[in-house]
Amino acid sequence: MPNIIEITDLQNPLLDPYARLTENQLRSRRNPDKGIFIAESKTVVSLALDAGYTPLSMLMERGQLLGGAKDLADRCGDIPIYTADNRILEQLTGFSLSRGVLAVMRRPVLPTVEEVCRNARRLAVLENIMDAANVGAIIRSAAALGMDAVLVTPRCSDPLLRRAARVSMGTVFQIPWTYIGEDAGDWPERGMAQLHAMGFRTAAMALSRDTVSIGDRCLKQAERLAVLLGTEGTGLTPETIAASDYTVKIPMYHGVDSLNVAAASAVAFWEICRED
Repeated sequence: MPNIIEITDLQNPLLDPYARLTENQLRSRRNPDKGIFIAESKTVVSLALDAGYTPLSMLMERGQLLGGAKDLADRCGDIPIYTADNRILEQLTGFSLSRGVLAVMRRPVLPTVEEVCRNARRLAVLENIMDAANVGAIIRSAAALGMDAVLVTPRCSDPLLRRAARVSMGTVFQIPWTYIGEDAGDWPERGMAQLHAMGFRTAAMALSRDTVSIGDRCLKQAERLAVLLGTEGTGLTPETIAASDYTVKIPMYHGVDSLNVAAASAVAFWEICRED
């Protein structure tokens, strides 16, 4: 039976994860085994549950609890499900709960790079991409367009940030992913060496004179290929580009020099994974 709790005290410390804790506090770097994250929207929460993630509590607008999201409440056993009208929830969270559902979930123990890459032929590597929306959009494209897995560097925005998971439409729970390296110093030298040791050819998406087109046959013919994507503005680091097997460009027209990294990733993934 769902454990429905009507919100009467906005200062209740049990509501802190939804209203007063920062993303870093939720992540709990000092105690990773106690880390949590917030999943937002019925779709994202449902896919997290499908993937085996453990919910600790939920926050639902009353209309959602009585209607569209009732099945989520029924799936979650006797965890606390806090509810109130949207007006009260907006006072608590500081924003309109337009999607009606938030859930506190336990962070998983991430797989190793070797486990993620064991059966992967097409891999996306996100280098230092700080915008959570871009991370979520890239992961969604990777899942939708045929990439096998995603690796993120230690300085990359966390794929389980609420915004990243929401923009990914929950695909962050469907495609295998993990961090490549534990500390910033592990990338690029050690990380690139690890990719090459596993048999991946590496393709750096970058603006450079010495490039191959994204449609080049050498990319499609690579048995294992890792596509490297860098942060907005500066792009991939010079060290990463220098260590890559290919530097790759997407042909542009009308004087445009580049695409947003999320848009570029979708073009690259589709071209690399499509069947001729």
